[in-house]
Amino acid sequence: MMQESPVSRRAVLAGGAGLCAGLAGCISTSATPPSQAGGNDSGGGGGNENVPTLRLGGSSTVFPIVDRAASFWGTNAAPPDEEYWTPDEYGISTDERLADYWAGQYGFDAIDSETPPIAVSVELSHSGTGLENLRKGRLDLGNSSAPVKAEFPELEQAELSKYTDHVVGVDAQPIVVSGAIAEAGVEKISAETLKGIYAGDITDWRDVPGYEGPKVEIQTVGRAEGSGTDTAFRNNLFGDSDAPIPGVDSRKGQNQQVRQIVANSDNAIAYMALAFVDDSVSTIALTFDGTEYVPGENLAEGGYPLARDLHCYTWDGTSKKEAAFVRMILSEYGQANFVKGAGYAVLTDKRQQRQRDKLPTPQQ
Repeated sequence: MMQESPVSRRAVLAGGAGLCAGLAGCISTSATPPSQAGGNDSGGGGGNENVPTLRLGGSSTVFPIVDRAASFWGTNAAPPDEEYWTPDEYGISTDERLADYWAGQYGFDAIDSETPPIAVSVELSHSGTGLENLRKGRLDLGNSSAPVKAEFPELEQAELSKYTDHVVGVDAQPIVVSGAIAEAGVEKISAETLKGIYAGDITDWRDVPGYEGPKVEIQTVGRAEGSGTDTAFRNNLFGDSDAPIPGVDSRKGQNQQVRQIVANSDNAIAYMALAFVDDSVSTIALTFDGTEYVPGENLAEGGYPLARDLHCYTWDGTSKKEAAFVRMILSEYGQANFVKGAGYAVLTDKRQQRQRDKLPTPQQ
């Protein structure tokens, strides 16, 4: 595919801000927003039609990780660059530029000073769409916040086995409520009460322990069906990814939309990806099996019922082009800058190694 003429890495980063604004803000709980750049071409190619393009798309939950990774990749920064590429800090001994180094692991030669050997394009939809587009050959990596088996329970095992799962991080979905509900005393909720709300059995905030306000109908917000966030929520809380949740009053396609409706209401409750939580909504603790899980403290610990892996799937194996980008995310450098940098929990050392072992062996 022929690429656009090279763009400076500073211009690439500036270009991403418009996309975030259009999505109602890609705001992270971390000091660095998850999408300082991206949602579009990472740059590269310089008009060289031989430069391949890596196409990613799917989950809005995984988006901050891969979009941030694509943005850094697009800079192709020369070391040491304190903002983007400090390989020595992560035990990497190289004087190569950022994308040149990772692409070079699989035999892709450097092009010129700021042009990555592989161009990266990131699209945003939701998990089911990304996985379907991957299967149909429209994407190289399908991002999902739920396992493919949960997204497509009707698929035969022969078809499911063609998806190769690369777990890149962990999200612990917090429960959020409108500010007025938090001010009325709701600081925590039990898993049983939460189930009752989403099942439609509890419809008034006066029936929720801790609430001390007037009679107010609960506005229950969910993610769109087909969203990995919705699939994971139903699977984790109800034990079935297809469990009916008739208590939901409205469904939104993106985490940003969920945040907006909760922030603009005085009676809402919702679940959403951790990286999209900001101070416009109030997070509350969830009690489960005798443990109180508090956002910002222990959601990433084992046992939290709404924790889920974040996935980048490839189709029918993993190509060298795909492996170069995924290996970067699975490195200590990638986990620190793209996963933790987006507000998610990094994989343990053992899980990182296990995921790297799935990739083709590097050439260098």
